[in-house]
This record gives sequence, structure tokens and C-alpha cells, in this order.
Amino acid sequence: MPKYLLALPGIGILALSGCVQDQTDADGSPLVVTTFSVLGDITETIGGDRVQVRSITPIGAEVHEYDPTPSDVQAAADADLIIENGLGLEEWFDQFISHAEAPTVTASEGMEVRSITRLPGHPDDPGADSDLPTDPHGWISADQSLTYVDNIEAALSDLAPEDAEYFSERAEQYREQLRQLAEESRLNASQLTDPVLVTCEGAFGYLAEDLGLTEHYLWPLNAENEGTPQQVEAQIRFVEENNVETIFCESTVNDAAQSQVAETTGAALADPLHVDSLTDADGPAPTHLELVEHTTSTILGEAE
Repeated sequence: MPKYLLALPGIGILALSGCVQDQTDADGSPLVVTTFSVLGDITETIGGDRVQVRSITPIGAEVHEYDPTPSDVQAAADADLIIENGLGLEEWFDQFISHAEAPTVTASEGMEVRSITRLPGHPDDPGADSDLPTDPHGWISADQSLTYVDNIEAALSDLAPEDAEYFSERAEQYREQLRQLAEESRLNASQLTDPVLVTCEGAFGYLAEDLGLTEHYLWPLNAENEGTPQQVEAQIRFVEENNVETIFCESTVNDAAQSQVAETTGAALADPLHVDSLTDADGPAPTHLELVEHTTSTILGEAE
């Protein structure tokens, strides 16, 4: 797959810029605060030089259970707009906005929401009569990411109506890149026979659904009960029964349990997948588009 770089007239390649972690509003532009780096990058790419963007959860950090610092809470208080993912991703969000007066926008609003993939017999399966948690990781799917772009474009246009046309042009080019990535990913996946995706967290349901992947995980969502003996045993059994050659873990979690699965089964533990955080500029996923492309191509490449 090619790298996806968002080129805009007179602006150059913006998808390589990444999200600004700590900006000031010295130039008078509105300050937009996002909860984590993926949303920060989408916002910065659409907003360009008309907004200042600050992402709260540091690159490489775990977003689910992040503990906002006093400076984070102050950033929310100073913001002109706050953007969250929603769907239960930011368990700390109410604390974060406790002193904020800015409007809050949920980037996933209106997305085709799904639950974490049910794995019959898995130790975390609550049974057919109970629902699994909502999967909040919509941004990992190029198709679902279109909703994020729509919502962030609308929020920025409401914040700065005089720049609405500017935001619209940039957002539409972003959507074109996402549609191209989705189409090429489906084409590549269609050439595989019964591809399987084995991960630590069940964070890939939207992508697995897009590409027709059979999904298995150690735990449903990042929480305290990660890598229990029962989860490891279930993962080992699945890997052995399905002759899975390569398994994965995510960059923001401890891979010790998945390493045990690899050692026991002989499966290879591949390089980390990037989901909940971008990488630094010199990493493989410094932007949202590159995160989706890199994660998708890595998974499909190992499934060949």
C-alpha cells in the first residue's frame, strides 16, 4: 500500500505534520483541545493554520484510563472547543472538563456503532443474554473515519464560520484519501483466504468487519483485568486450533501475556500495531491516515 499524504494547494503535505501537543493562542486563533493524538491530528489537518490544536493524552500513552494533570484541566478551561471520541473511550472525560466552558463535540457522533466482537467461550463473554461493551475505536476504520471528518469539519465551521470554506476544502481532500485507502484495503483483503487477526485488545472490530477478518483477542477493552490466565489459555487454544502463524499486540499496552501465547504456540509476535496513539514523527504512524494505512497493511501483510 502507498503512504497516504494529504496535499493541499499552497499548503504542501500536511499529513506528516502530526498533532501539536502544546500550543499557545499567541496568534489569536481559536484553541481546540482534543482528548488524544488521533483526534488532534484529524483536527489539525482540517483546521490548518486557522486553529491552534492541543492533544491531551501524550503520544504513546494509554487513552482509556489516562489521568488528566492539573495543566490538562487548565487547557480545557482555556479552550474554545473541546473534541472527544466518546463511546466510553475517555473514562476520565467528566473530570477533564470539570472547569471548562467551551462547547464539547463528540467526533464519533452518528457513526455506525458496534459492540466488541463476541467470542463464544471466551472468559470475558457475558453470555448471549448480555451485551458486550461498545467498541469505541471507530477511527481505525477508514470507512468509519469519514464520520469523524464530518463532525470535526462541522465543529470547526461553527467555531470559525468565516473559515468554513477553507475547512470544507481540506476536509473533502481528507475524505478522498480515506475512501481510496478503504477501497485498496478491501481489494487486498479480498485476495486472502480466511484471514485471522489475533490481538491483545479487542480494538479492531470495525477494521475486521470492513475487511472480512476473523478476530480473536486476549481482553475486550483495555482495563485492569488484562492478560489473566483464563484469557491467555483461551488465546492459546484459538491460535493452536486455527494454526495462526502471526499474532499482534498494541503499542500502548504490555505485551507480556501475548508473548506467553507466542512462546507456547510457536506463533510469531509481530511488531506492535498502532491504534490508541500516533507515533512520533520518525515512527510508522505519525498521522491518522498513516496509522490506519500502516496498521491495515501490517495485518494484511502478515495474513498472506
